[in-house]
Amino acid sequence: MEVLDQRLIDEYQKGLPVSSRPYLDMAKRLNVTEDDILESLDRLTKSGVLSRVGPVFNHKKAGASILAAMAVPDEKMKDIAGRVNAFDGVNHNYAREHEFNLWFVVTAPDQAQLENTITAIEDACGYGVMSLPMVKSYYLDLGFKIQWNQ
Repeated sequence: MEVLDQRLIDEYQKGLPVSSRPYLDMAKRLNVTEDDILESLDRLTKSGVLSRVGPVFNHKKAGASILAAMAVPDEKMKDIAGRVNAFDGVNHNYAREHEFNLWFVVTAPDQAQLENTITAIEDACGYGVMSLPMVKSYYLDLGFKIQWNQ
């Protein structure tokens, strides 16, 4: 892993700049070019080190969200997961070993739009969606200090 890749991971597990040019802001802080930042993020993504770069929002302040699950026959999982993923606001879509084997989170600007999206997913997929509203939220700090082998 290149030094810039390590520096990006160390510096930006938290605190991504909020601006019209966040990658340029990162580049200035790390004394490299914006293209260097973009190339490093591309390299980290393609290698599987990063799966996502972006903010985490407090969903109660940003709109409405729900954890949802569907019971999908295994042979239809890939197709149905693709249909679910096509909807704006769907994230964290993953398979689980359970009767309800396709789990995902849906976010929307408000409760009415959230309910419309759930109904549209059911219509597009042909399977009912079990909605699991959050009862209590927990904050997990997922920043980690990494010991790099130089």
